[in-house]
Amino acid sequence: MTDRSIDRRVFVKAGGLALVSLGIDPIFLTRAAYAVRRPDGPANARKTLICVFQRGAVDGLNMIVPHGDPSYYQDRPGIAIGPPGKPGGALDLDGYFGLHPTLAPLLPYYHDGSLAIVHAVGSPYPSRSHFDAQGYMESGTPGVKSTRDGWLNRYMAHARDHQDTPFRSVAMGAQLPHALRGSSTALAIDNLQTFGIRTRANTQDRVASAFEELYRGSASGLVASSAQEGFEAIRMLKAANPSAFQPENGARYPTSTFGRQMRQLAQLVKARIGLEIGFADVGGWDTHVNQGAGEGQLAGRLRDFGGTLAAFAQDLGPRMADVVVLTMSEFGRTVSENGNRGTDHGRATAMLVLGGNANGGKVHGRWPTLAPEKREDGRDLAVTTDFRDLFGEVLVGHLGSADLSAVFPGYKSDPKRWVGAMRR
Repeated sequence: MTDRSIDRRVFVKAGGLALVSLGIDPIFLTRAAYAVRRPDGPANARKTLICVFQRGAVDGLNMIVPHGDPSYYQDRPGIAIGPPGKPGGALDLDGYFGLHPTLAPLLPYYHDGSLAIVHAVGSPYPSRSHFDAQGYMESGTPGVKSTRDGWLNRYMAHARDHQDTPFRSVAMGAQLPHALRGSSTALAIDNLQTFGIRTRANTQDRVASAFEELYRGSASGLVASSAQEGFEAIRMLKAANPSAFQPENGARYPTSTFGRQMRQLAQLVKARIGLEIGFADVGGWDTHVNQGAGEGQLAGRLRDFGGTLAAFAQDLGPRMADVVVLTMSEFGRTVSENGNRGTDHGRATAMLVLGGNANGGKVHGRWPTLAPEKREDGRDLAVTTDFRDLFGEVLVGHLGSADLSAVFPGYKSDPKRWVGAMRR
């Protein structure tokens, strides 16, 4: 969190929660802390968007398998997922595409229409640098490195109807991702458990002491009058006690970092403290060596990924009508496997839209085929859907965004380019 636009910070070093308040009135947090807990307040009806970033460039061709494309098997003799019906084969979706077999927990959501898949989606800027491509996807301005705020933060800043709460946007992790940086308030929470939601009474005294130490002197960069407002935000989280909301409907989250993050985002949704934007990172997708097919390195990552998303949806149950999970990755992998039985940095990939009014049960997007003459630079799945069109469609279709020009500056969003991932 080194962005120089951050002019006020509240950070509980021993507690695992960081609050980033960017350019807001100092009384904001106190007002929100008391207003948001009204049992009949708008927080109860707030729709929520959870963004999941698969950092490292997931192989969309093995995640959502084009088993109907002959080039897929010709160019991946060692790592291709077998056709449906074969041992370790893809789980058929529509006769042409299939899920990686370890994503079986997501198949019921595809069949009941709550999981939509978008293929051949990516950035129009042809970077194969993880750092640059992730930055472009989070800023929402591909090719422009100077953009310091993120598309999710700009959405929050320009939304017409929103609730004043410090918990409007929350990233699970030790740092605030680029997508949430900007003029609107955002939180980074590493772990609700280590923060001490369910602790002995004397823990509150220790947290209070941490705040007193933090705000003593000018080293924190905070004006003294902001200390109490920050502490009230912490009190609000303690009062909401999201850890009291245990998984429901038989949901069992994987015991991974990603599983913990999504479980805690579900707890925040249930706590009804005004969560509108949630963000989680899951890494390990840079499979240059020994990627594997139905089993192996990628399969292990996908097993955790699919199991976690399915547990999240099962846990929330009917609440998923007001929640959408949008997955993303900076780019995909090469069509052909390399000499190390892996894949190298490519271009387009696949993304998922789960819950809410997702137009599920379909694989959306303009499929360019894997024929050599149709590949980008002769090697990669071509990008036929700009990620901004997918993200914009979700913002409009789920959160009711009315000003995408402010969210994606310099880009004219045209519904004619939307792929139909959301029901209208």
